[in-house]
Amino acid sequence: MPEVLRQPVTGPSAWKGTDFINDESWIFQLTDNDLRELNTATQALKERGLKPLEFTKADFPLPTLGPKIEKVLHEVEYGRGFVLLRGLNVDDYDLDTLKVLYWGLGTHLGEIISQNSQGDLLGVVTDFENGRYADGGYYEENVRGHRTNAFLRPHSDSSDVVGLMCVRPAKSGGYSMVSNSMAIYNEILATRPEFIEPLTSGFHFDLIGKGTKAIEVSNSKIPVYSYFEGILSCRFNKKQIELGADKAGIPLTQLQQDAIDYVRELSVREDFLLHMDFKPGDIQLLNNHCTLHARTAYEDHDDPAKKRFLLRLWVNVPNGRPLAPEFADRLNTGGRGGVTKRY
Repeated sequence: MPEVLRQPVTGPSAWKGTDFINDESWIFQLTDNDLRELNTATQALKERGLKPLEFTKADFPLPTLGPKIEKVLHEVEYGRGFVLLRGLNVDDYDLDTLKVLYWGLGTHLGEIISQNSQGDLLGVVTDFENGRYADGGYYEENVRGHRTNAFLRPHSDSSDVVGLMCVRPAKSGGYSMVSNSMAIYNEILATRPEFIEPLTSGFHFDLIGKGTKAIEVSNSKIPVYSYFEGILSCRFNKKQIELGADKAGIPLTQLQQDAIDYVRELSVREDFLLHMDFKPGDIQLLNNHCTLHARTAYEDHDDPAKKRFLLRLWVNVPNGRPLAPEFADRLNTGGRGGVTKRY
């Protein structure tokens, strides 16, 4: 039986959105010197003809920004679990150069892992489906939400940290929302403790095309909440749990359904939510083990060159928090493994 935390989570990793009213300490403003260092490292690699995936941290020196990034990463991993880097002017760069800059920054965060069955390490978040799934229903067809303009309900991704760089915002909508899964756990303990058992026992998640096969559920029963070596971690996606139960042929009990419904209810409750309106150049870093993220639906510009466009990294943090084996095997690729390349 897994160990279960019976006490509330304390410290900076347990917060509510209302805690940040009139508090923008989570925004890290890049200084002119920070931007010069990023530009110098980027241009040096461009002159060498190196592209993302072709260089490492050693090739992207950040003499004074690097130590700052280490502190930011510590805050993401062991503090509040999120930060927004602001101040980069994306208009100073073409897209290929931005990718070099963002990859270089990513090498200072940790091990960058695969995000899709094409093996992409530097992903793109835009509406590839051209509005086809505006009303949802994409998971049922193995389409992942970041490829649509639909509302993305609160969930966690399959990495320690997810990083998003906003290149272009939408014409309207597409706002980011973050809730804290530790505060949600505390609320469940206080109000519906009967839900702790199903949430810590585990579910077979539908891998929606991220597994070793196109149609696959997780081999392990992955807990929504896993307490391991003194640290609580969360993995949640309500629809993937429901679809996983259907595909595994193991229907959810009423208690299980009520439990995940309650997590969803709390994750979108206004006092739990922190709203972020991305500006061009913003870089959001989220710890998937203690935050859930969502996105409002959006309307794009008619001009394809103005469509909402973000760059995404999935990163595993060096010496990151300990994870129970069945919890860490998120995609049937072993502990902290990325998406299997199949094409």
